[in-house]
Amino acid sequence: MDTASSSSWCACSTCSWCACSTCSWISVGVGSTIGAGVYVLVGTVAREHSGPALTLSFLIAGIAAALSAFCYAELASRCPSAGSAYHYSYICVGEGVAWLIGWALILEYTIGGSAVARGISPNLALFFGGPDSLPWILARHEIPWLDVVIDPCAAFLVFLVTGLLCVGIKESSFVQGVVTVLNCFVMLFVIIAGSYIGFQTGWVGYKVAGGFFPYGANGMLAGSATVFFAYIGFDSVASTAEEVKNPQRDLPLGIGTALSICCSLYMLVSVVIVGLVPYFAMDPDTPISSAFARHGMHWAMYVVTTGAVLALCSTLMGSILPQPRILMAMARDGLLPSFFCDVHEKTQVPVKSTILTGICAAALAFFMDVSQLAGMVSVGTLLAFTIVAVSILILRYVPPDEVPLPSSLQASFRLSQENDEEKLRDTLQDEDHEQGTSEISDVVIESVMDPLIEKQLYASKLDETKRRKTAACSIASVCIGVLVLTTSASATFLPFLVRCFVCAFGGLLLLTGLGVLCWIDQDDGRHSFGHSGGFICPFVPLLPVMCILINTYLLINLGGGTWMRVGVWLVMGVFVYIFYGRTHSSLTDVVYVPVAQANEIYGSASSSGFVA
Repeated sequence: MDTASSSSWCACSTCSWCACSTCSWISVGVGSTIGAGVYVLVGTVAREHSGPALTLSFLIAGIAAALSAFCYAELASRCPSAGSAYHYSYICVGEGVAWLIGWALILEYTIGGSAVARGISPNLALFFGGPDSLPWILARHEIPWLDVVIDPCAAFLVFLVTGLLCVGIKESSFVQGVVTVLNCFVMLFVIIAGSYIGFQTGWVGYKVAGGFFPYGANGMLAGSATVFFAYIGFDSVASTAEEVKNPQRDLPLGIGTALSICCSLYMLVSVVIVGLVPYFAMDPDTPISSAFARHGMHWAMYVVTTGAVLALCSTLMGSILPQPRILMAMARDGLLPSFFCDVHEKTQVPVKSTILTGICAAALAFFMDVSQLAGMVSVGTLLAFTIVAVSILILRYVPPDEVPLPSSLQASFRLSQENDEEKLRDTLQDEDHEQGTSEISDVVIESVMDPLIEKQLYASKLDETKRRKTAACSIASVCIGVLVLTTSASATFLPFLVRCFVCAFGGLLLLTGLGVLCWIDQDDGRHSFGHSGGFICPFVPLLPVMCILINTYLLINLGGGTWMRVGVWLVMGVFVYIFYGRTHSSLTDVVYVPVAQANEIYGSASSSGFVA
């Protein structure tokens, strides 16, 4: 099993580009999470799935997202490094899996940012009088002979955000914070004004004939699966871990607080809007503004549209912000050219990676209608959520007992070995010269050479090895069981009895692995791995296993077309890894040392001013 990259042992307090406060990271998390989804999903999910129970759908989806947030919070505080899920899987699972996660995240952020940018121009056009009222230079134009609709406004906004991100993390997080606060004020306006109208009209939306659950509990759960994607975005906080002053405190607090704020706002907005208009009469495209219009408040459309534009701009910034850091982390591990890990001396930002990310996203937003590719965004997110939960299980039960030492510190390691050998040689020579030894020394030597003590130590080592093997097999059983269970449960084309049998087999594997993990002890090495004193994920192993189950189920149900397109991208990534990443990997010239010895070497290197 491959283990930590060199960057995982960087003490964040010594990094030169730690800059921002807890509030900044809360604003990054909220701004990256609250997008236009809340302005659109409310109507679609209420009409087609949950009805008035939309609030419960948002609550259940928020709880499901919180499972992943707990796992992210522990790994982010233990291993505060750029790359988020890529870096965590690199440490706990291995280089090959980490490469696929990083490659999928690159696709996610590129398409996600482009899709968001393409959605801003139609909303901006409403301020100029209608859908096609933007100035000519910013309006969409169709190229007949290519059957392509270009969007200059989307490309311009991507370049604008990219330039802002190149200025510095403090400046960009401040702007995102201002935009996020304004968007939150818009949502508070919707909640307060909508509540006033609701009390005046008697909340007609809750007096429909179908009751609170017109589609039943299954409809409410289906709505939860749909609105789950309104919560993705808090991982942007984890990807900027190296720019945090106190990662053990700020990262978990930023992730948890951002998710709590988003869940509260989503639920309050859904309570109000569903109460103003019956769910079957909602406009699926503009549910909030149309709800106010039905009650004579046509001017509120401009307030709501302002909120949608602000939310899209904030989400666009949150989509472009993490990708350069993931590219930088992959380049530092040798899997990509060193071009991507260059950090600007003045701004302390990976400017080259940021500019390249902006160019790719702007080109995609300018030339392509990425709405058909939007489903591919979910694949990268759910894969990342799943692998982070698996990494928590590995960290708790079979943490790496050896870590790779980079070539820059191998001289220190060899010097340490030579000093240890010289001390041992001097000790043996002194013992040869000494004729008499004290009774205490005799007792110590006899105790060390006592066959009974040696046997006990050997038995203890065998028990620990057996425990680690049992834990590894149990984690594998959980993963295989989840995959079999979710796949068979979603395979509606199979006969009913076959589905039941396969589901039972997958459930048995899952419960067996979970039961063994609950029965055996966790590894003592988890206390010393990475940075200590940060957030600890509760209810392990149950919480990570539930996270794996939910995310895998959502992955399986994304559809065959989405998986075919993502499969092409992943196959391309496999070839890139084979022909470049594998041969240039930083793991090809490292020396593996025990975790305790690695910490000692890094500590001595840091105290001497030597930076890895």
